[in-house]
Amino acid sequence: MTASSFDVVGIGENSVDFVYRLPGPPSPNAKLPVSAQRVLCGGQVVTTLSTCAAFGLRAAYIGAFGNDEHGSRIRDALAQRHVDTTHAVVRNAPNRYAVILVDERTGDRTVVWERDPRLTLDAGDIPRAVVAGARLLHVDDVDVEAGMAAARMAAAVGIPVTSDIDRATDATAALVASVSVPIMAEHVPSALTGEEDIESALRALRQKHHRMLVVTLGTRGAMLLEGDRLHHVPAFEVDAVDTTGAGDVFRGAFIYAMLRGDDPVEILRFATAAAAVSCTREGAMDGVPTIEEVQRLLATK
Repeated sequence: MTASSFDVVGIGENSVDFVYRLPGPPSPNAKLPVSAQRVLCGGQVVTTLSTCAAFGLRAAYIGAFGNDEHGSRIRDALAQRHVDTTHAVVRNAPNRYAVILVDERTGDRTVVWERDPRLTLDAGDIPRAVVAGARLLHVDDVDVEAGMAAARMAAAVGIPVTSDIDRATDATAALVASVSVPIMAEHVPSALTGEEDIESALRALRQKHHRMLVVTLGTRGAMLLEGDRLHHVPAFEVDAVDTTGAGDVFRGAFIYAMLRGDDPVEILRFATAAAAVSCTREGAMDGVPTIEEVQRLLATK
């Protein structure tokens, strides 16, 4: 592929996930039996890119893999899902992994993880031509400096930049300011602004270059600020099996609908439906739905 061959380029995290299903949530001093265990592939950005690819977009990943069996496992999984990894790097380190504890009654999960510092992505690892040739850039909040450097490359040539921001750190405000469509976890806007009301927090964060500001609200759906107009779409009701990766699938579906030219409310509806379908199965990348499954759920509401 040439540098201009991709619809979306994603920069950030990949992970091999050890998923354990439990009869209830973990609590202090608890001893819980494991009802099922699987090794699955995930990570914020690669799950988003897998969603984009499943919906027919040409997707490329820029990130760091370890040179162990886990790194090989996730590279193979991305190849099977038609996500290009030509521009990723392989480091002499163990791949990032996570242990995910899933409450089998609700699908809620607890995630613990480890990432070797040698997997840190630097601005020099970002190929400018690949970013500049994409229709859209997606970054997460793992290697913030690399993500912001890529966002500046994209902004210089007028390419929209979406984000996966699920924590508030000293660098988060700068990351939000560097992208054109921040997509944030529910607690982030309030943590950054001190405004308890989400709408007020979004309005406080908004800058002129922001096309839209988006917040995922879990079982309450999602919210989007477009200029002065606030949109809210409720969640679709499904029998949740595992919520792992639902936010990442939401972002991939959001990107697809945005590039398709949908209006903001329809973008939110499509992304919210995709996230709901992903909750009906185990795993992050394994939970990515087909576009037909999303359309069927949309037709019910």
